[in-house]
Amino acid sequence: MRQRERQERPSNRRGSRQPGHAKGYHHGDLPRALLDAALHIVQTQGTAALTLRAAARLAGVSQAAPYRHFANKEAMLGAVAEDGFRSLMAAMRRAADAGGDGPLERLRGVGLGYVTFATEHPSHFRVMFAREMADRSAFPALRQIATETFNVVVDAISDCQRAGLVRSEEPPADLALTAWSSVHGLSALLVNGVLDKPVAAVAELVTRDLFLGLGRRR
Repeated sequence: MRQRERQERPSNRRGSRQPGHAKGYHHGDLPRALLDAALHIVQTQGTAALTLRAAARLAGVSQAAPYRHFANKEAMLGAVAEDGFRSLMAAMRRAADAGGDGPLERLRGVGLGYVTFATEHPSHFRVMFAREMADRSAFPALRQIATETFNVVVDAISDCQRAGLVRSEEPPADLALTAWSSVHGLSALLVNGVLDKPVAAVAELVTRDLFLGLGRRR
């Protein structure tokens, strides 16, 4: 797990570097350097250990440098969470495309993509759903990307409803909440080491049973 976490890097931005190698950074990639440093601190010491000074020290920049981009620790965490949701949404869409052409296969792919992202990027996952991020009213961009990510599930369920594969008497957003709660709970159990089972196998099991439960009532 430790080796896997050290390799964790956001997949949707270019030019990310290992923290602690600030030589040659210019103004444009300082935020990326600080976010990489913040993730490294969360990975190795936990969210409570993250401060702007600690991130600056690890990135090899002055203590004042982070304040050019982040007002405080919460703002930095918000940026890390936003970065994570963008990567999560991309992972869900890739998994849906790989799941097959049918609406139900794509819906299951969305769930598998969620669980896979969480277990491969546990530090991102923890920050995205940390207590400090519970009130997203102070982070409009984070709130927007989180909503867009949830809508990937809503859209997948809507496609299943139109195909007659999922009951249509309930709003797709309500069913999406059920589906999201299930895969998120599984992801949290896996990330926290509560379940000592192969990720792929248990994800297949839970998503299969979940989506069978969403089927039409006879």
